[in-house]
Amino acid sequence: MTTDDLTTIHVDQFFAHRPAKVWRALTDPELLAQWQMPGSEDFRLEVGHDYVMRSVPRPNTNFSGTVHVRVLAFEVERMLSVRWLDPDPANFAEWTITWTLEHEGRGTRLFLVHEGFDPDDPAQLMARKIMDGGWRSHVMGALERVLTEL
Repeated sequence: MTTDDLTTIHVDQFFAHRPAKVWRALTDPELLAQWQMPGSEDFRLEVGHDYVMRSVPRPNTNFSGTVHVRVLAFEVERMLSVRWLDPDPANFAEWTITWTLEHEGRGTRLFLVHEGFDPDDPAQLMARKIMDGGWRSHVMGALERVLTEL
C-alpha cells in the first residue's frame, strides 16, 4: 500500500491466538457485540445476510450513525467480506470491509482492507482519517481483549 491511496485503509495486525479463535471472534454474534458497534449481535455467517449496526453520528464526516451491513463472502477461518452502507441520502457512503486471516507461528496475522472511500469528497477523506485511527487503536485493541477473555 502507498500512503497516497486515499480510497482504502489497510491494517495488518498480529494476534497471539490461533486462526480458529480469531475467526470465532469475527463471526460469533455474541463476541462481535463486544468489540464492534451495537447491532453486531444480529450477524449471521451467511452470504446475503443483512443486519444494521448503530453508532454515534459524526456530522464532520457525513456519517448518520447507521450502518447497513451485508455479508458478501467468506471462507471459514480464512476470509470474511462485508459491505457497509450508510443509507442516509445526505450521508451516502458504501464501503467493503474484508478480513483475511493467515496462520503465523503460534498466532494469526489479521489483515483488514476497508475500501471505497471517495478521495474527491472532503467528508469521506475525514471519515477515512478517523476510521484508519479507529481500526488501528480502538477496534484492534477491543478485539484483542475479547480474544484474551475467550
